[in-house]
Amino acid sequence: MGVIVDELGEAGVGSGDLVAVALADGVGVGLALPGTEWSGPLGEVDGPVSVVADVEAALAPRWVVWSSATTLALAQAGVRVATCWDVAAVQRLLFGGWRADPARVWAQLHDLPLTTMPSTGPVDLFSLAEAADVDPEQPIRPDGYLAADWAGGEAWAATPARLARWAALAARVATEQQARLAALSVEHPRVGMTARVESAAELLCAEMTVAGLPVDRADAEVIVAGFVGRRPRSDAEAAELRARRDAEVLRHLPAGSHYDLRSPGQVRSLLRRVGIEVPDTRAWRLEALRDQHPVVEALLVWRKAERVATTYGYGWLDQHLVPDGRLRGKWSGSDGAAGRMTASAGLHNMPSDMRAAVLAEPGHVFVRADLGQIEPRVLAAVSGDRALAQATHDDDMYAPVARQLGVDRATAKVAVLGTMYGQTTGHSAHILPRLRATYPVAMAYLEEADRSGQLGQDLRTYGGRLVRMGATATGDASLDEQAARSRAAAQGRYGRNALVQGAAAELFKVWAATVRTRGAELDAEIVLCLHDELLVHVPEANGQATADLVATSLHEAAHRWSPTPSVRFVADVSVIPRWSDAKA
Repeated sequence: MGVIVDELGEAGVGSGDLVAVALADGVGVGLALPGTEWSGPLGEVDGPVSVVADVEAALAPRWVVWSSATTLALAQAGVRVATCWDVAAVQRLLFGGWRADPARVWAQLHDLPLTTMPSTGPVDLFSLAEAADVDPEQPIRPDGYLAADWAGGEAWAATPARLARWAALAARVATEQQARLAALSVEHPRVGMTARVESAAELLCAEMTVAGLPVDRADAEVIVAGFVGRRPRSDAEAAELRARRDAEVLRHLPAGSHYDLRSPGQVRSLLRRVGIEVPDTRAWRLEALRDQHPVVEALLVWRKAERVATTYGYGWLDQHLVPDGRLRGKWSGSDGAAGRMTASAGLHNMPSDMRAAVLAEPGHVFVRADLGQIEPRVLAAVSGDRALAQATHDDDMYAPVARQLGVDRATAKVAVLGTMYGQTTGHSAHILPRLRATYPVAMAYLEEADRSGQLGQDLRTYGGRLVRMGATATGDASLDEQAARSRAAAQGRYGRNALVQGAAAELFKVWAATVRTRGAELDAEIVLCLHDELLVHVPEANGQATADLVATSLHEAAHRWSPTPSVRFVADVSVIPRWSDAKA
C-alpha cells in the first residue's frame, strides 16, 4: 500500500487533486489519475478500503467515484475522506433528473442517443451477435456506448485489472464533466462550486446513512401509544383499535352512518352530509373549516393518528430503529428535481410529535440550527433586488416588508410566500400590485421563471442545476383548452418555485458541507438535514463551541454562495438534549 502512496506522490498528487477509485471486496482496489491507472494489491488484511485510508491520510486527494455506493462503502468501513467528485451527483446537476447510472452518464456526456443504449436484458441471438464484437476486457463498445455488463457492475468488479480500468474511466468522465461545467460557467459562474458541493453532500449523506439518528425507543413507543393505543398483540386486536379510532369520527354523524375514512371520496360525502362542500380533503383545507362542525376537528385528529399507525407506528420502529438506538434510513444529496436532500425511512417527514423521542446519547447534546425565512432571503439574493435585500437586514424580514407594503405582518408573509409558490389568487391577491411596485426586480425574476415553465423551457438554478420542465401543454393534442391552460399554469408555478427552492437547497448544502468539514475537530456528527434545519450530535463539552461554529459556518457559506454582502442570512441555533426542546 505504501508503494501506491509513493507512486501517487511522485505523480504530483496533492490535496484536492483528482484520484479515481473503484472497490470490490475480495478482489482489490483500482486507482487512477486522468490518463493513468493502478490496480491495488490483493488480500489486504483490512480490505481494499485500507488503501483509500492510507492515500487519504498521506495525500488528501479529491476522490472520483461513480456514485455514492463507493462513499457509502467507505463510510461503513469507518474511512472518512475530506472531498470527492461524485460522477452521478454532477450528472444530475448537468442534465437534470434523478437517473445517473454509468451507462446514462457516458451516453449523455458523449451525445449518444439514450434510446439505443445497450440493454442488460435476457440473452438472445441478437445480443449474442453483438457480444461477439465486444472485447470483454474493455468497457467501451465499438459503437461508443458502455458495455452493458460493465455499466451494470458485473464486469468491472471481476479482477484487479478491470477495477483499475473502471477507475480510469471514472477519471476520464470527471475531466469531461469539468469541461462541460467550464463551458456552462460562462452563463452560470457558480456551477463549478455547486458540483463540488453536490459531491460533498453525497459524502455527508453516506455518513448520515451509517450514523443514524439517536432515538429513545421507550419514549418513541409512549408517543405512538398516545396516538394509536397499546401495541396490538394480534391482527384482530389491531382491527379493533382501528375501528375505535374510526368511531371517534363517526360518532359526530347521525346514527347508522357508515363511511370509509381512508377514501377521499367517501370523506367528501361525509362532509357533505353535515353541510360542508369541499373540492378535496387536503389537510390545509380542512384546517380552515375546524369551526364549522365538530366532525372536522375529529377528522383531523384521526388523520394524525392514522398516519402514525400506518407509517410511524410500532412497525416503523421495529424496522428502522436498531438495538444501538439509532434510527436509520438511506440519505441522498438530491431529490432529482430542484436538488433538495432527502432520506428514506420517513426521516424527512417524521411527525413533529415524534421529535420528543429524538434524544442525544449520554454525554452528548444536539446542536440544532434552523435557517430563518430562508426562501425570501434567497429570492433577494438570486434576483438581485436591492429593496428586498435591504429587508433581510432585520432578524424578522417580514416586518420591514409589511411596513413597505402598508399591511400587517401576517398578510405580508402570505403575500411573499404566495408569489414564490404562484398563489396569485385568494386573500393576499390584492397585494400583488404593491409587491410588483415595491420589489420589481424580484417579482420580474419569478414571473420570468413562470413564463419559461409555462412554455416548457428548462431552467437552471442560481447554482447552475438543470431543472427539467417537460413539453409545453399547448402541444398536447389530448388536452382541451381549459386543461392545457391549467397544466401550463401548474408548470409555471413549479418553475418559479423550483428556482427559489433549488437555490435554497444549494445554499443549505454549502452550509452543511462547511459544518461537516469544520466540525470534525469537535467530534461533531451531523445526523439530520431537514430542508433548512441541521441537527448535529456532539459531545456535551463541545456543545457551545459547535453552536458557535454552526453560526460562523453560515456566514462563511453565505459569502461563498453569494459573494455580495447585501443579503443577510440568519439561523436560530440552540444546544439541547432533545430535538423537541428547540424553539418552534
